[in-house]
Amino acid sequence: MSIQNLIRKRFFPHIWCPGCGHGIILNGLLHAIDDLGIPQEKISLVSGIGCSARISGYVDFHSMHTLHGRALGFATGLKLARPELNVFVPMGDGDATAIGGNHFIHACRRNIDMVAIIMNNRIYGMTGGQFSPLSGLGIKATTAPFGNIDRDFDTVQLALGAGATFVARTTTFHVNEITSLIKKAWKHKGFSVVEILSDCPTYFGRKNKFGGPVQMLEWYRDNTALLGSKKLEENPNLIARGVFKEIDAPEYCEEYDKLIAKVRKD
Repeated sequence: MSIQNLIRKRFFPHIWCPGCGHGIILNGLLHAIDDLGIPQEKISLVSGIGCSARISGYVDFHSMHTLHGRALGFATGLKLARPELNVFVPMGDGDATAIGGNHFIHACRRNIDMVAIIMNNRIYGMTGGQFSPLSGLGIKATTAPFGNIDRDFDTVQLALGAGATFVARTTTFHVNEITSLIKKAWKHKGFSVVEILSDCPTYFGRKNKFGGPVQMLEWYRDNTALLGSKKLEENPNLIARGVFKEIDAPEYCEEYDKLIAKVRKD
């Protein structure tokens, strides 16, 4: 199957800015789904609001474009009602760690079987370039013209602390890793988190003098390293990539079904 059969061509060209990393993530996701051979009618993409959330409109699956920060809430209800569906939840900075932060930590804790994709471009792009919980100290934004004084979340550590059973990270430079990690996340039974560091040349890059799309991608190449690599061992301050956690634990929908069966029996 060609991945072109997985997109809604009538909505192209997309609205993402030239050089936006979100298109790379869409490409990686489609290749993962194509490689896995998941039937389109068995897939649902649930998104919230923001640049990242537009991804659900570009795919020819059952999609839900929901409220800001509530993608995981909607996805939880959908998965409980239709546990046979393969649910992917792409989220941006706000959907996952700001307005949607509570939904994120409790989805991790419950271990409901879905794939959460954190499209982390460290900025609120769609609404004008405000800083986000993932921006970091010193970063300039429209709401932080003199530099941000908020420390950023480490999304991986947040997911690990909240109890997600699969946690991984890569970047939009590492195209093949995007597809590989999404495939691993889907094969895992439980709540899987894949953080993808994505470039926003329009707001983040310009304001922080990171250069254009090519320079931002090169930054990800030079400032990240695979877990267990010699590069990371020699430079521990680099951003680590790879699978941080993969464990088995009871899955929420299955436990819910067991509870229903027990109540009916009693």
